[in-house]
Amino acid sequence: MSRPFDLTLYLVTDPRLVAERGLLATVEAAVKGGVTLVQLRDPDAHGRALVEQARALKALLAPLGIPLIVNDRVDVAVAADADGVHLGQDDMSPADARALLGPERILGLSVGNPAEFAGSSSGIDIGAVDYLGVGPVKATGTKKDAGAAIGAAGVAAVRALTRRPIVGIGGIDGALAGEVIRAGADGVAVVSAICAAPDPEHAARALLSAVTAAR
Repeated sequence: MSRPFDLTLYLVTDPRLVAERGLLATVEAAVKGGVTLVQLRDPDAHGRALVEQARALKALLAPLGIPLIVNDRVDVAVAADADGVHLGQDDMSPADARALLGPERILGLSVGNPAEFAGSSSGIDIGAVDYLGVGPVKATGTKKDAGAAIGAAGVAAVRALTRRPIVGIGGIDGALAGEVIRAGADGVAVVSAICAAPDPEHAARALLSAVTAAR
């Protein structure tokens, strides 16, 4: 059984957007504002550097009870004792990742639309997954390989196909967060809405307020 997690306000880090303020300072402020889950995503970092970043974040987040997820890299998550991994459609299969991670770590999977969900659920892989990241809801520049925007209607379409927890992601800001929740998402995942904000704590509070109001 996986560790407990809360998808309400899910922060995905971006190394470029947090460069001036610093990764740890940005995440610490965001958590003070109400972030409930943090994903370390740095596609340009090599293994050793990524492990060091993950360990630093784990040391910050563990005392606060906030789980740390590592994007893509199962090996880094295990080395840093992170709480889980988030996989894309082209990454290691969820079944293989679960075999390496064990039963307790959290495992997420990106699903870009109902067709991708159908493809994932046609085999046994989907059974290894704890939650789904659905999107991009809106076109975004923070992830170069993101698919076409699906809007809140796309989130609702995936929601209709599964009872698994889902988090909407991609171009979500305060104005869109409530719409995504009303479409059936359990939470929203954001990158630039917090990482690029002048005040990450304030930005997180505003997003949390929008999510709470929509429930």
